[in-house]
Amino acid sequence: MEGSDPNCKLYATSCINAACASHMLFLQEECFSFVVLLLLLHYTLNELHVLLSAVTLAFHHLLSPFCSPALVFLFSLLPPVKFTVTPLCCPSRSSILTGRYPHNHEVRNNSLTGNCSSALWQKGPEAEAFPIYLSKQKYQTFFAGKYLNQYGKKEVGDVAHVPPGWDQWHALVGNSQYYNYTLSVNGKAEKHGDSYEKDYLTDLIVNRSLRFLDDRSPQHPFFLMLSPPAPHSPWMAAPQYQKMFSDVQAPRDGSFNKLGKDKHWLLRQPVNPMPNSSINFLDDAYRKRWQTLLSVDDMVEMLVKKLDSMKELDNTYIFYTSDNGYHTGQFSLPIDKRQLYEFDIRIPLMVRGPGIKPNQTLQAPVLNIDLAPTILDISGVNLSTVNVDGQSFLAPSLRNGTARPFFLVEYTGEGHPTTDPACPKLGPGLSQCFPDCVCEDAYNNTYACVRTLDSKNNLQYCEFADSESFVEVYNLTSDPHQLENIVKKVDPTILQAMNQRLIKLQSCVGDSCRNID
Repeated sequence: MEGSDPNCKLYATSCINAACASHMLFLQEECFSFVVLLLLLHYTLNELHVLLSAVTLAFHHLLSPFCSPALVFLFSLLPPVKFTVTPLCCPSRSSILTGRYPHNHEVRNNSLTGNCSSALWQKGPEAEAFPIYLSKQKYQTFFAGKYLNQYGKKEVGDVAHVPPGWDQWHALVGNSQYYNYTLSVNGKAEKHGDSYEKDYLTDLIVNRSLRFLDDRSPQHPFFLMLSPPAPHSPWMAAPQYQKMFSDVQAPRDGSFNKLGKDKHWLLRQPVNPMPNSSINFLDDAYRKRWQTLLSVDDMVEMLVKKLDSMKELDNTYIFYTSDNGYHTGQFSLPIDKRQLYEFDIRIPLMVRGPGIKPNQTLQAPVLNIDLAPTILDISGVNLSTVNVDGQSFLAPSLRNGTARPFFLVEYTGEGHPTTDPACPKLGPGLSQCFPDCVCEDAYNNTYACVRTLDSKNNLQYCEFADSESFVEVYNLTSDPHQLENIVKKVDPTILQAMNQRLIKLQSCVGDSCRNID
C-alpha cells in the first residue's frame, strides 16, 4: 500500500486532532462508535513527542529531522501519564480486554502454562470481556490482527475458538508475523504466504476493516479493534519503506548503556559497557520498528478518510494505545520489555472523539485497565454491573486528579527448565537470552510494585519473589531514569507502609483496587 511522502506523511495525525487520555465531557444521549488500535510501542523520557507520534501512527520517528517544525507544533500534546499494569503482551492485553489486574484475570505471562489464551482464560475472564457487553448494546464488533500470543493453539480450541462478543473475527494464530501466517476468520483457518499485495498483515487488517465499515448496518454503532503486527519483531517493513531512517539510532537516554547496580540480579548480569555488536543490533532493530510503523500510518490515514466520507468521524471515538513499553539498551539490556522500569511500564494513550478538545490531559494516572470501563461507560453500560478493577476516564476524580494515587504493577517471570546451551554458566530458569549471556527474563524475575504518582509524590516501591527478597525503591522526581535504588536510604517506617499498601493491592478486587489508602 503506497503512502504519500514517506518523509513527512502527516495526514493521519492532522485529521485525528487527538488528546492525551482526555476529558470526555458533556456527552449527549446517543450511540457512539469506536476504533481502537493496539500497538507495541517504546516510551523514552527524552523523546515523548516521538512516543505520541507513534500512537497517532506516526509523525514519524524523530520528528524534527523528518518533518516541518510548524506541522509538529500542531500536535504538541501534553505528556501522557498512562501505564500498563504488567509489561508483557499477553497479560497486558488480557487486562485491556477485562479491565482487571493480572491477579484477577490470572494470565501471568505469554505461555499456555501462564494462562495465555488457556482453557481457564476462555472459561473465565474471556467470557466477561468488554466486547460481550458491547454486543449486548447492539454494537457491530470487528477484530483483526494479533489477539493473544497463544491464540489458535490446538490444545485450546484451535482456530475454531472465536471469543464471544465479536461479529467479525480475523485473528492471527500465535504471535506477530507480517507474512506466512494463519488467520482464524470467523473460526476457519486462512493461510497466507509472502506476497506483499495479498498477504502483508498490516495492509490486510485495514482493508478488511474498511470492508466491514462498508457492509455494516447503519442502524447500529460499531466497534473496531485493530492490532497490527507493527512494530513487533520480526520487523518486516513494506517494500517501499525498507530504506527509511538509515541514519537513525536508538535514543541515548539517561539509562542507556548504564550498569544496573543496586538492582535485582537480572539487571546486574548484562555486559557493561555493551559491545558494539549489541549496540549495532539494537540500533538496527529501532530503525526497522519505525519502518514497519509507516504502514500503520497509512492505516490511520485510510481509516480517518473512510470515517469522514461516511460522515461518522465526528461520532466516533478513536483510541491509540499499547500493551507495553519497550527498551533498547537501557541498563545495557539490548531489546525487550518485562522489566519494572518506566521504559517498560509507561505507555501512550491518545483519544479522539465527541466532546474532546485538543491538548487536554487528565490530571491523574491512567492505566490500561481503565480502557474497558471507559468504552463501556461511553456506550451506556452501567459499570456497577461489570466486574472491573479499573475506572472510566469520565470519573470526576480522574479528571481533577484526586483519584487513585497508588496503583499496582505486577509480573510473573518466564524461564526455561533447561540450561541454554549458548549460556551454560547461568544455568536453567532463564529466557530471552542474547549473545554474551545477557538474559532478559527468568522465573524469579517475578515482582510486584506500588507506583505512587500525584501532585506531591512520584515514587516506585517493588518487591521480588525470590530468595534474595530483593526490594527496589525509586524517587522519580529526582531520579527519572531510576539509576539509584534508594531502599537503604528510606526510613524503615515508610518502607513498612509501602509494603502494607502493596499487600492490599495484590489482593484487591473491583472497588477495593480503586480505593487503596
